[in-house]
Amino acid sequence: MNDPHASAAPALRRLLDLLAAGAATEAFADVLADARREGAPADVLTEIDDATWQALRVHRTLRQHRRREAELTALFDTAGDLAASRDLDTVLQAIVRRARMLLGTDTAYLTLPDEAAGDTYMRVTDGSVSVLFQTLRLGLGDGLGGLVAQTARPYATPDYRTDDRFHHTDTIDAGVLDEGLVAIIGVPLLLGGRVIGVLFAADRSPRAFSPDEVALLCTLAAHAAIALDTAKSLADTRAALAELNTANELVRAHSAAVQRAEQAHDRLTDLVLRGAEVPDVAAAVATLLGGETAVLDVEGEPLAGGPAPAAALAEAVAASRAEGRSVRHGELWVCAVLAGQDALGTLVLRGRPDLDDADRRLFERAGVVTALLLLLRRSVAETENRVRGELLTDLLTAPDRDPAGLTARGRRLGVDLARPHVVLVAGPAEPAAPAGAPGTPAMAPADRGRLAGAAGRYLFGSRGISAEHGDAVVLLVPEAGDPDGAARQAAERLARLAGFPVTVGAGRPAAGPPALAASYAEGLRCLRALRVLGRAGEGASARALGFLGVLLGDGHDVDGFVGATLGPLLDYDARRGTELVRTLRAYFDCGGSLTRAKDELHVHVNTVVQRLDRVEVLLGRDWNHPERSLELRLALRLQLLSGG
Repeated sequence: MNDPHASAAPALRRLLDLLAAGAATEAFADVLADARREGAPADVLTEIDDATWQALRVHRTLRQHRRREAELTALFDTAGDLAASRDLDTVLQAIVRRARMLLGTDTAYLTLPDEAAGDTYMRVTDGSVSVLFQTLRLGLGDGLGGLVAQTARPYATPDYRTDDRFHHTDTIDAGVLDEGLVAIIGVPLLLGGRVIGVLFAADRSPRAFSPDEVALLCTLAAHAAIALDTAKSLADTRAALAELNTANELVRAHSAAVQRAEQAHDRLTDLVLRGAEVPDVAAAVATLLGGETAVLDVEGEPLAGGPAPAAALAEAVAASRAEGRSVRHGELWVCAVLAGQDALGTLVLRGRPDLDDADRRLFERAGVVTALLLLLRRSVAETENRVRGELLTDLLTAPDRDPAGLTARGRRLGVDLARPHVVLVAGPAEPAAPAGAPGTPAMAPADRGRLAGAAGRYLFGSRGISAEHGDAVVLLVPEAGDPDGAARQAAERLARLAGFPVTVGAGRPAAGPPALAASYAEGLRCLRALRVLGRAGEGASARALGFLGVLLGDGHDVDGFVGATLGPLLDYDARRGTELVRTLRAYFDCGGSLTRAKDELHVHVNTVVQRLDRVEVLLGRDWNHPERSLELRLALRLQLLSGG
């Protein structure tokens, strides 16, 4: 029982052991209860009661210190996360997880505003099991979070379902119910006085949150705000660096393009100054752009590089001319070579389907340089042709005055009059009106100027010369061996260049001033004959005009006419020993009578028919037509007169 000598020492040691062990609060009350059961004296019980009260104070203080230590540790860890991590999701997830751990709640989560949608959304959750809750979107001002965002103050509710301090919505209530949450605390994420989010902790049972817990959550929210601000600053910095890098790349690319353009300009300019020709510029452009280039004249004929489909490029050339820029045409780039609105040709690039702006400008600059060269060449050619034209005029006007002097002048101008040339006389398909002597062609001044310019371009690059003489344009062309072919080709090309049909008469090849003047007269007669025969817009020589050519030609080339007209029959008779020429002569002499012809030839009528069938095979089905038969009769008579 009661021991007057009992002491409180054992109970005090027990209280110290409980403090050292970090026992629960209830265990401290057991010490006083056990002493009372053992019948300790009143003064001992009073001493144990005082010691228990002091032990509980120490116990509470130690617990607070431990909690503060844990909180500080969590805050230091969070600060370390902020310093070490550049991943915003990782930092926010760590903050939410620590909030849940320190407050001992079932869940914790963080919401952020969506400025584009005008609401807020769940950014991070920890401990959540409801998909509906994790995907909640809250309108501004709705729910506990809306109240926190509006007032920028923390709010806590021991029972969300019955708390009417904030605006309930069916969507939010459904999500909270699906998660099973009851007690919720929310604190604002503040940055410069502005709410940029809300940090929450919640339990699935009723609970009152202490001021210390509110303060702790506010501290974690401040860290979350710092993390968001840091992430935004980093994002802005990265964006600024990316923009700076892009700008630097653009500056470097522009600098390189400018340097390359300067080098290209210097190279092209140097070519021009050194007297380079169009092929040299084309080759330089091909090297600079890494492709193949071609330069075409206004007719699509190649001046440099390989051939290009001129007809297929017509639409692209027109577009380039209209836009004043190069245009893409399939795998090709096309640039019209212009002098003002005057088309000089076309520059074509293949092998570079994609051109950046710098290379495209370089290509267009090459077009300008090409235009400059073509203008220079045209100017020089026009000057030379003017001087040569004066020579040609003197040659045709007074060839006998000073033949040696004319030949010497021609040699100084690069024209060797001692060598054979073909004289072509060109005029429009139909004369504008009679002029001078009857039958003399006449041209309107505008047409004559266009035809003279076309003749200059036609002879461009050759040793031929041209000039206006009388009412025609005369071309002196180094002999190509075929006057008739030269006349046809000139008629076709001059028509394209002048823009209207052109008739061309050719004289026989001649050398020396007097002979060339005579050849001009023959070509002029051929020009008139072509119009009279209804062959305007064609080109031909006297020889190609048949018996008219014999009459028009100065040399009266009887043998040439006979050979051209009766050649197939003469060759056949020579090879096979037949008498087709004799039979044809007898047939014509007998007025086309087969019976009289067979008597003349002393053969059967069937033989005459067979021979004439062979004549038709060799000469063509029109041999007996009036115009053709007239030529054949004349050729037969001339052949007979010449002893053939």
